[in-house]
Amino acid sequence: MTGPHRPTLAEIGAARERLAPHVVRTPLVPLDVGLPDRKIFLKLETLQPIGAFKLRPALNALLSRDRAALAAGVAVASSGNMAYGMAAAARMLGVPMAAYMVSGAPKTKIEGVQRLGGAVRFISMETWWRTIVEAERPDAPELLINPVTDQAVLAGNGTIGLEIVEDLPDVDVVVTPYGDGSLTTGVASAVKALRPQATVLAAEDENAAPVTAALAAGGDIVEIATRPSFVKSIGGPSLVPQLWPVARDLIDGATAVSLGQITEAMRLLFSKAKVVAEGAGAASLAAALTDERAKGNVVCVISGGNIDADAFATVLAGGIPNP
Repeated sequence: MTGPHRPTLAEIGAARERLAPHVVRTPLVPLDVGLPDRKIFLKLETLQPIGAFKLRPALNALLSRDRAALAAGVAVASSGNMAYGMAAAARMLGVPMAAYMVSGAPKTKIEGVQRLGGAVRFISMETWWRTIVEAERPDAPELLINPVTDQAVLAGNGTIGLEIVEDLPDVDVVVTPYGDGSLTTGVASAVKALRPQATVLAAEDENAAPVTAALAAGGDIVEIATRPSFVKSIGGPSLVPQLWPVARDLIDGATAVSLGQITEAMRLLFSKAKVVAEGAGAASLAAALTDERAKGNVVCVISGGNIDADAFATVLAGGIPNP
């Protein structure tokens, strides 16, 4: 089986044509943070119909397939937003959908899948990981879409990078949350093709920062110990081996931010831009505010805003939600 490759501008452009009738071309909004050496811009993927960027890759993955391949439905293993995105995409196309979700996924994402008609099948974190790295697959009739390594997923994510450079041709730095790596890979592929001198940084939760660990080890994947965190959509004990070589060649560095920095960024987004961001979505802003490499015109991809209401209330009150 051929592994994923860096999506080309042709692949990303074709994805944009497929997606144009269905997704939002999200705005690039300036955020005044009072720092003289950087101008912050927010790429607000929170404004997508499902509240997160994942509709782009999910829908492109389905629209890229022959309809006959979807006859038995579609399935995806996801900790949250990709399941939500795939449920929305499947509903648009009128095909059945099943989500293999970790039981600890945010309630808002589980309910979002169910509300859109998706069947939720709970699995352990270990089973989820084995499915992602293609070491195991569910015994089910649906077409299983890999949410990380599928080439159409990467091209769909690339449309975000395309829009960033079109809207801000002199972008200097792009910061993306790094979860499974598909968002960063897609965005960076477009940005580096159109603006090679731009810096791409991966933002991580310091409680589970495998990119930071890999780069410190010379670029090789290392297994790390993780600590509990309310930030659910990024981080983990390792990296997806099929995708990491592609992502590694595209990024210029990584920043691991603390939960305090992430929640402060969440409050800043709400107070200054009236944006509700989940922890993973705000991690890019947290990194942009603290990393000295983030200078000049800096774009933060705010990847999603699907956070449970009680957890967000805790953040706004100045606290850090329980894991």
